[in-house]
Amino acid sequence: MPGSCYNRQVICISMPKMWCYTLVWINFCIVSSAILDPVDFLALQSVRKSLRDVSGSDFFESWDFTSDPCNFAGVYCDSDKVIALNLGDPRAGSPGLTGRIDPAIGKLSSLAEFTIVPGRVMGQIPETVSQLSKLRFFAVSRNFFSGQIPASFGQLSGLHTLDLSYNQLTGSIPRPLSTLPSLSNLILCHNHLTGPVPSFLSRTLTRVDLMYNNLSGSLSLNSLPPSVQYLSLAKNKLTGPVNGILKKLNRMNYLDLSMNRFTGVIPREIFSFPITNLQLQRNLFFGPVQPDDQVMIPTVDLSYNRLSGGVSPAFSTVQNLYLNNNRFAGQVPASFVDRLLDATIQTLYLQHNYLTGIDINPTAEIPPSSSLCLQYNCMVLPVQTSCPLKAGTQKTRPTAQCVQWKG
Repeated sequence: MPGSCYNRQVICISMPKMWCYTLVWINFCIVSSAILDPVDFLALQSVRKSLRDVSGSDFFESWDFTSDPCNFAGVYCDSDKVIALNLGDPRAGSPGLTGRIDPAIGKLSSLAEFTIVPGRVMGQIPETVSQLSKLRFFAVSRNFFSGQIPASFGQLSGLHTLDLSYNQLTGSIPRPLSTLPSLSNLILCHNHLTGPVPSFLSRTLTRVDLMYNNLSGSLSLNSLPPSVQYLSLAKNKLTGPVNGILKKLNRMNYLDLSMNRFTGVIPREIFSFPITNLQLQRNLFFGPVQPDDQVMIPTVDLSYNRLSGGVSPAFSTVQNLYLNNNRFAGQVPASFVDRLLDATIQTLYLQHNYLTGIDINPTAEIPPSSSLCLQYNCMVLPVQTSCPLKAGTQKTRPTAQCVQWKG
């Protein structure tokens, strides 16, 4: 029987940085057949009746059930079974679909992949999805799904990617979901989820994106396996120390824990991880920060915490460094001045601390490509620079505060 191999790469790249993306490769070998399994045929009819094109979309134009459904847009078959269902026009900016997912989707017994492009599909995710024992990839990002994540998703032992981001889901992250043995990508950002972050058992988990929810509680030492490379928990209500778990995650290449209530010290080991962007701002971290060696992370944001002690010269190799709104004191190391003047440092925000000086010539010219802010410290500003509006208008911290802090 004639056939062909289907190789699909799904890439959804975020631009702004808080958006999520999914990157997977799935290979299907498709064998054409004139007769689709009757159960799959009826299930596709139910799916079609529950969805429609948003004005401007013509995705369902090819769905004429007097012809072979395996030739429909977004339908991929192996022999007489549907193995992939990609609903909606994948081109950027297309209007998408509206309606609901019919529970009959659970009758597509060989379905390995299910996606819906961004649109206006709403309602709850059907419990019948848990009947899809071969499901590996489920992505319905940027729609209007509501209700809770079905706990029965924990039965999908082969699931490796779950993307429910940018919807209106509520409730907690079901604990059965955390037991999935093959889970690699969990993307639940920009919903209204509450409760704790469960402890995930998958040894293949590489991406966890839970940012912009209402999650609370603390992270246990076993919340995340060492395989995690991308972790974003930003804009939640998470608390407690993280130094123990962070030391384990030494394969990390992206970390964003910003805008939570994490406490404790920042482990020095983290500054040697192969991270491109370290976001720990707007928490309750305290104590000194002293990396073991020069920090090679391009962007480090530790602003709006309770960090203290001196500014380590190890940070002078960072391109964009945000240490503002902390309790750092003492002299700014000379290495920062050298790298700032040769434009190696692009952003150096040190405002709203207790720093006492920086050895820079008042006639020195800061390169146009670099930004320096020193105001509201315990020093007379040696140079006038442009600061962000949030820095306020006061140039120097009141003497009484500086004496009290020093004393």
